[in-house]
Amino acid sequence: MPSTIDLRRRIRSTKNTQQITKAMKMVSAAKLRRAQERMMAARPYSAALREVLASISTRVDISKHPLLAERESEKKVLMLVVTADRGLCGAFNANVLRAAQNAMVEHGWEHVELLPIGRKAIEFFRRRPVTVRRQGAHVYQALSLDTAREIAQGITEDFVSGEFDAVYVLYNEFKSVIAQRVTLDRLLPLPRHVVEGESNAIDYLYEPGPEQILNDLLPKHLEFQLYRVLLESAAAEQGARMTAMESATKNASEMISHLTLTYNRIRQAAITKEIIEIVSGAAAAGH
Repeated sequence: MPSTIDLRRRIRSTKNTQQITKAMKMVSAAKLRRAQERMMAARPYSAALREVLASISTRVDISKHPLLAERESEKKVLMLVVTADRGLCGAFNANVLRAAQNAMVEHGWEHVELLPIGRKAIEFFRRRPVTVRRQGAHVYQALSLDTAREIAQGITEDFVSGEFDAVYVLYNEFKSVIAQRVTLDRLLPLPRHVVEGESNAIDYLYEPGPEQILNDLLPKHLEFQLYRVLLESAAAEQGARMTAMESATKNASEMISHLTLTYNRIRQAAITKEIIEIVSGAAAAGH
C-alpha cells in the first residue's frame, strides 16, 4: 500500500498535469475557431471556381489538357500523406499513417512514392522502407496559398512529365469538432466530374479564348484544392487536440478523486490505529 507522502506527491503531480491539459484545450479551441473561419471563407471561392470550370468545359475539348489525361493504368503513383507537426491529438496522426500503409497494399500499385506533409509523417516514413520523394516540413507554421502553390507546381511537373500516372492525397477531413474522417482523394488527373458541366443556352464571349482560360484555371483549381486539404487538416487537428485534452482533463479529475479517497482512507486508518494504541496503553496502565 502506498504511503501518504507518495499519494500527496501523485495528487500534486496530477493536478499540475490537469492544469496543462486544460490550458492546451483552451489554446486549441481558439486555434480551431480561426481555422474554421479560414476554411469557411475558402468555400465560396472554391464553388465559384468550379462553376466557371464547368461552364467553360462545355465549349472546349477538355480531353486534350495534360492535367486531365487519363492513363491506361495507375502503376506509378505519388501519394501525399498529410499529418500534423505535433502530437497530443488522440489518434489523429495514427489514423492517417495506418490508412496510408493500407492504401499501398489494397490498391495494388506497382510503384508508390510518398510526399509526407507534417513532421509526424516525415518521422514515421523515414524509418520505413518506402520511397520518399520530397518533404513538406513546417507547412502549418505559415499556411497560405503560396505554400499550396509550391507543392502543387512540383507534383504537376512530375505528372505532366510522365513520372507518375496519378497523384493522391490522404488527409483528415474536418466533419465536426469531435469527428474527423480519413479521406483519400485523387488530385491528378483531375476528376472529370469537377470540370464537366451541363450545356448552357447562354453563349458568352471570352477574352482570351476559352482554351486559354481553361489552361489558366486548371492549375489554379489544383492549387486551391490542395490549399483546402491543408485547411481541412489544420482544423481537424485542432478539433482532435481539443477533444483529446478535454478527455485528459476529465481523466485527471477522476484520478485526483480516486487518489484523494485512497489518501483519506489510509490517513483515517492510521488515526484509528493510533487511537486504539493509546486506549490500549491507558487500559494496560490502569491495571
